[in-house]
Amino acid sequence: MDIAVTPFEPSDEAALDDAYRIFAAAQAVDAPDVPAGDRAEFGLVAAHPPYGSLIHRALARHGGEAVGYLWLRLPQLENTENGLVEIFVEPAHRRRGVGRALLAYAQEVAAGHGRRRLIAEVGGVPPGVDRQAPGEAFAAAVGAQAALPMVRRRLDITRLDEALLTALHEHARSRAAGYRTVAWRGAAPEEYVADVARLEGRLLTDAPTGDLTVEGEKVDATRIRKIERFQALRGRRRYHLGAVHEQTGRLVAWTMIQAGPSTAWHAWQEITIVDPTHRGHRLGLLVKIENLRHVLTHEPELRAIDTWNAAVNDHMVSINEQLGYRAAESCADWQLTI
Repeated sequence: MDIAVTPFEPSDEAALDDAYRIFAAAQAVDAPDVPAGDRAEFGLVAAHPPYGSLIHRALARHGGEAVGYLWLRLPQLENTENGLVEIFVEPAHRRRGVGRALLAYAQEVAAGHGRRRLIAEVGGVPPGVDRQAPGEAFAAAVGAQAALPMVRRRLDITRLDEALLTALHEHARSRAAGYRTVAWRGAAPEEYVADVARLEGRLLTDAPTGDLTVEGEKVDATRIRKIERFQALRGRRRYHLGAVHEQTGRLVAWTMIQAGPSTAWHAWQEITIVDPTHRGHRLGLLVKIENLRHVLTHEPELRAIDTWNAAVNDHMVSINEQLGYRAAESCADWQLTI
């Protein structure tokens, strides 16, 4: 099969049309319960790339028809030996070499920028299903290793147990003497932005990373403000809740849920982190419950929240399952040496 791979810029609307069509078609097959967003949202993501990253995009064509899409992120501030890759192939054109052609292109570009490995989040299958997902089979076939097993869990808002949630909140609050909570939307209040940066910078240090070769990020208030700006430009609605140590006035726990501009029924539970010196006070449970209620106050159409956890992150998994999150997909972060 003769496949041509060509890069494109985010200003190329026709290429973005093809990329979105391929992405949405692949999503509908590989993760049908996760919304792909609309074309306008896809364009916003392309126009406003992650801070501190160089992005390469390419389409694979067969007979002039776009049948595959590649997104390659090259971090510029840390992890400069890594590339983060996403490959999408039109379902009707799979098993014809399209994915391999896009991967070969990604390896060439990444190697040209001094990268030694590619990392990809590869979708899996629902728990209990005894087979490999197409992405997992492809990753194994090209020599990648499943470096960090992950599980996606979903909270069904329509089945929230309010009595249980109240009991859990009362228990968490009883253990959190000396702490108060603060909520905000969008950008962090100026008095807390340095603490948000400090907590964000701990994420890759505190969270399990398995066999992934990654380094922690150097995060300061300036970087947080730049991240907030590009998320706002993407139309993301972000809801935050933190715990403040009353004796010092420092923000010592923080969680965030974000929603996209085109799907009112769905959101993602993102970071939840507690400063190590303030653990043992049920702050993680406290801020997650209060932020869930914070979000529901502003998002009346919300019906589902998804979150990712490393399979071995027993503490956070336990908190999520207490709240009602249930496993929806087992998957992994895969790593390929170039």
